[in-house]
Amino acid sequence: MKNLREIEELEDLGITLSDGCRLSARVWRPVDAEDNPVPVVLEYLPYRKRDGTCARDALTHPYFARRGYACVRVDMRGNGDSEGVMEDEYTVQEQADAVEVIDWLAEQPWCNGNVGMMGISWGGFNGLQVAALAPDALKAVITLCSTVDRYADDIHYKGGCLLNENLGWGSTMWAYSSRPPDPALREDWREIWMQRLEAEPFLPEVWLRHQHRDAYWKHGSICEDYSTLKAKVLAIGGWGDAYKNAVPQIIGNLPGSKGIVGPWVHKYPHFAVPEPRIGFLQEALRWWDKWLKGIETGVEEDPDLSLYLMDGVRPKTWYEERPGRWVTHAPGKTGRYPLGPDGVLGQAGAFEVAVASPADTGMEGGEYCAIWLGPEMPGDQRPDDAKSACWDSAPLDHAVEIAGAPEMTLRLRSEKAQGQVAVRLNHVHPDGASTRITYGMLNLTHRGGHETPVDLPLNQGVEIRVALDHIAYVVPKGHRIRVAVSNAYWPLIWPAPEAGALTVTGGQLTLPTQADGMGGRTFLPPETDEPWQIEELRPANNSRKIERNMGSGEVHLIIEDDFGKRYDKGHGLVSGGMARERWSIHPDDPLSAKGETHWTEEVERDGICLRTETFAEMTSDLTHFHFSARLEAYENDIKVFDKEFKDRIRRKGL
Repeated sequence: MKNLREIEELEDLGITLSDGCRLSARVWRPVDAEDNPVPVVLEYLPYRKRDGTCARDALTHPYFARRGYACVRVDMRGNGDSEGVMEDEYTVQEQADAVEVIDWLAEQPWCNGNVGMMGISWGGFNGLQVAALAPDALKAVITLCSTVDRYADDIHYKGGCLLNENLGWGSTMWAYSSRPPDPALREDWREIWMQRLEAEPFLPEVWLRHQHRDAYWKHGSICEDYSTLKAKVLAIGGWGDAYKNAVPQIIGNLPGSKGIVGPWVHKYPHFAVPEPRIGFLQEALRWWDKWLKGIETGVEEDPDLSLYLMDGVRPKTWYEERPGRWVTHAPGKTGRYPLGPDGVLGQAGAFEVAVASPADTGMEGGEYCAIWLGPEMPGDQRPDDAKSACWDSAPLDHAVEIAGAPEMTLRLRSEKAQGQVAVRLNHVHPDGASTRITYGMLNLTHRGGHETPVDLPLNQGVEIRVALDHIAYVVPKGHRIRVAVSNAYWPLIWPAPEAGALTVTGGQLTLPTQADGMGGRTFLPPETDEPWQIEELRPANNSRKIERNMGSGEVHLIIEDDFGKRYDKGHGLVSGGMARERWSIHPDDPLSAKGETHWTEEVERDGICLRTETFAEMTSDLTHFHFSARLEAYENDIKVFDKEFKDRIRRKGL
């Protein structure tokens, strides 16, 4: 290819911060960068550059480096091959470290003084958060699968309801951050490891101490003041991902920003599924060239928001591809569908419908954040629909192209002071199969806002609004639209403390649509650099099973994700891991809810076999949540460290 520059890789470039903590960076840069300085693209993560993100790093960072950039992949303080300890996510310390790193990079002789930040998930979050601090050198950000509001749209709470991903992802970090540095890079690796293990926080407990949208969550939420961001932002998301809402929110509040949302799960779009993939690296290069090099690439003329409008399809727990088309988003007519008697959607009338869902309603909801490429998508919704109050439209006389964030208003009364409601928007096929289009939920004590919850008045009518996640989806002519309302959604959210019925007496679905006749967007096919060179020692495998105990009546969701084991042919490190989750509940008893996790992480080199085992469990009673957790570390199968954690936290309207 023309004009590609020869590059070099630095495996362990040290960046020493003002407090003496050394961060480890992996760098890809042109070999002549000191003679011909280049902009820097920074990715700053806790997920371990030596073994954790190698697969995607190999496909991505050398590509930019060959085209005139220095790509710098930094392990955060307390993770991977960096020193120090990590106390929490998105801390003031984390952000201050990032600013120091940016300032240091901008001063290097091989940098032209301009820096961009790129990242997905954690890296997408902190790219926006660091941009809000406006370091002089940071000129552009590409954020993927991220959020503008840490309380409303992360893995902790949704609509004020407690997401079980709070325990699930917290357990992931309990395991991820327990791993040692690569012994080949740090002579004092064992000392660093022991310090890390001793300081390891159990983050689900930290997060659950902030059950309302307080100052803890406002920190790092750029929606508090969009005007602080000076860097140019390209925002990217996927309809199969948990983080669907940030892209349109960014486009609506950050002038000059651009957005792309495809059909993908929680992955970069040049290797994501479901397909179609796009030439993400080419799009990113256009962004970097404009804002870091001053080259006119036409990005300012791109549509503000490009959406993949998915064709309505039958429900499946995994899709390799989604048919549809790219559109330039423009709002069309707003559809309004009142709830009516006899389960009819679209015809107003008086009715009263009881909603008393069994506690296991929601077992077909799939993973909150599909990421491991197993059977994680929502399945056929009919089992959950049968446990919900449903309203169906007549067969559509024309296709409805939904594009935006649907909204549901409900008039209801409750026999309990606390409760929750989940609203699913489903596509009903002629044979009755039910595909979840999008969904939303609300902790009913948060009906007036997430900062100051208020108990429900008993058996008195209230009106609530439930915002559903953004989506772009076509319901075909002749098919039906269904609204399904339940007052449980397990195991995505933790149940309310007491079972109780809601009585719905009215409501309306507001449905945004795509304007007719809008042009599409054409993307180049995906390009990548050479893949990670490994020898597979154990293949990956993903399993998800629902079990019902016919004797006790308990229902269990059992998840096993074996991430495999591999040998890095470049530097020789062996790494592997396995995650296990079990979510249990009795349909008649919300207080029977239990979440259990067990992670294994493996690192091996030159006859040194290092392993951590982490365990966590969560239950609740009427007044408190109860946690227990354990961390064990092994060197050559000899236990060298262990610690336990137990605590209880008062429920505050959850």
